[in-house]
Amino acid sequence: MGNTIGAGILRAPGDVAARLPSTWAFLLVWVIGGFYALLGANALAELGTMIPRSGGQYVFSHRAFGPFAGFIVGWSDWLSTCGSTAAVALVIGEYSRALFPAVRGAEGVIAGSVVLAFAFMQSKGIREGSAIQLWTSLLKAIAFIFLILACFLLGGGTAGREVSTIATPSLALAGWIIALQGVIYTYDGWSGVIYFSEEVTEPGQDIPRSIFGGVLTVTAIYLLLNVAFLYVVPLTALAGQSLAAGVVAERLFGPFGEPILSVLTIVSLLSAVNAFQLMAPRVLLAMSADGLVTRRALQVNAGGTPVIALWASTAIAILYIFSGNFGDVVAVLSFFFVANYALSFSALFLLRRKEPDLARPFRAKGHPWTTGAALIASVAFLIGSIVSDPRNGAIAVALLVISYPIFRYFREPDKTKKSF
Repeated sequence: MGNTIGAGILRAPGDVAARLPSTWAFLLVWVIGGFYALLGANALAELGTMIPRSGGQYVFSHRAFGPFAGFIVGWSDWLSTCGSTAAVALVIGEYSRALFPAVRGAEGVIAGSVVLAFAFMQSKGIREGSAIQLWTSLLKAIAFIFLILACFLLGGGTAGREVSTIATPSLALAGWIIALQGVIYTYDGWSGVIYFSEEVTEPGQDIPRSIFGGVLTVTAIYLLLNVAFLYVVPLTALAGQSLAAGVVAERLFGPFGEPILSVLTIVSLLSAVNAFQLMAPRVLLAMSADGLVTRRALQVNAGGTPVIALWASTAIAILYIFSGNFGDVVAVLSFFFVANYALSFSALFLLRRKEPDLARPFRAKGHPWTTGAALIASVAFLIGSIVSDPRNGAIAVALLVISYPIFRYFREPDKTKKSF
């Protein structure tokens, strides 16, 4: 909950409404995103309980396909998680303008400061990072409950009735694909527990419960929040809005809408920044333990924090903040998300054949059909993304291509290179 619900659901409805300006299509795409996440949860729950090792999806690909495939997944997962940190921090910076007009133009500086602040707090130790996550997640839950209740208690009337008058246009495939990019980005994070598998008390029970519970809860909240938005304003009012929730808040609270929403948003997004900064270093730790990145990433301070991995992840997040806008980040990250899922689903097929006797406390329901459906959907989405969005697809592919010389560098037998 802490790292999934955040920037996407507050911004994406405007982009989705612009691509799919039909009420049924607007809501259906959120259902499709939730169903895709549920299929993925079914596969990853088996992999997570079968290989309860911290490090995210890197662990599965490394086990199934070997070092280079593992490196690709780890490299892209680390970059995308750092990018998620940047994307959420940028939204915090943007919403800060409503509270403090004087900071207009300094959104990037604010975003970078937020990332650095959490990095400093986490550097003190694991206890501090955990406590921050618990409290910020509680504040997020309160903020979203308040917003949903406000929509249904104060909304409706003319705006609610206008929804049914929207005509159904001719919806192009490209519109669905681009809309799904934003939706998939908002759902990503439900698998967060696999980054901490070694720290879970009962992996066989806790990992499936966390993954399935997370997907179902997030899907319900997203659908409820979108219906709540449509209860307040018509879909046409949301279409194209970079801050869709802002339109709703203005209708609900009048001139106080923007500052109220800004406070709610900033409070709700703090847990996401902290969570991503907890997750990204664990990918580097797992890769470093396998000799695929610098051994220095294994360095842990007295408080249990992997300090080198933490500051390396923080540096990449800050580079994201000052090198592109939110839309570009989302488009590139969604490519990475789906590519990694595709490899994880493939890993399940391979490991079922290679290691049939390995203990599996949870077995994917309906496999191979459900896993196959998730894999086919992932591959189709990747192909569609490259065709419909060649620029960002090319950027994502380029980042993967340059991973090979980096992989070769760390795989060299020269020990001085490995320890650099």
